Amino acid sequence: MQQALLMMHRQREQLVKFRTMQINGLRGMLVEFGEAMGKGRSALGKAIPDALTRVEECLPKVLIDTLREQWARIEKMDEEIVTIERRLREWKKEDKAVKAIIEIPGVGLLTATAAVAMIGDPKAFRSGREFAAWVGIVPKQTGSGGKVNLHGISKRGDTYLRTLLIHGARAVLTRAKEPGPWVEQMKKRRPPNVVVTALANKMARTIWAVLAHDRSYEKGYVSMKPV
Repeated sequence: MQQALLMMHRQREQLVKFRTMQINGLRGMLVEFGEAMGKGRSALGKAIPDALTRVEECLPKVLIDTLREQWARIEKMDEEIVTIERRLREWKKEDKAVKAIIEIPGVGLLTATAAVAMIGDPKAFRSGREFAAWVGIVPKQTGSGGKVNLHGISKRGDTYLRTLLIHGARAVLTRAKEPGPWVEQMKKRRPPNVVVTALANKMARTIWAVLAHDRSYEKGYVSMKPV
């Protein structure tokens, strides 16, 4: 079952990447004909109908048809991505582990389902720190003579899950009304990117703790030192 869940994530990831390529390609071609538009899927969706209508007057029909076909492929991929996300939401309703960790601040549908699919047996990891290291979200360390230097995160683990955790942590910092005293203290002492990484690390440890000990998430229950 976990393999099936992971396959849905991989399919969605491929669709998102290919859709981005198609969007960039379509935008680039339209820019050549004076039709500049904002970045992102939403901006393109708002601008594309009028843009195609305007260039239709000065371009051959065969090219206009090609541009419209490319836009249709993008819309088709939108539908496929939405379908996969709907299936993931249905999975969430039935999966106890997913429902448990999705309560953790910053852990949304994608992060929760991906973590459950990738972690397998949480007790295969000896600690939350070991799981965070597997994801690649602990700082690399060097040093000798008792002195330890911390560097950037190791990035040795799964890129996909690590990216989801980073995005989730950033969302907490930018959107949460009350991110919590731990985060507020970190923000006073460390640069923003360091705080994001530290929070993502804490989220990974909390995910492991909830799954390994088979308990519900309780705010402030799991005590962890910041990175």
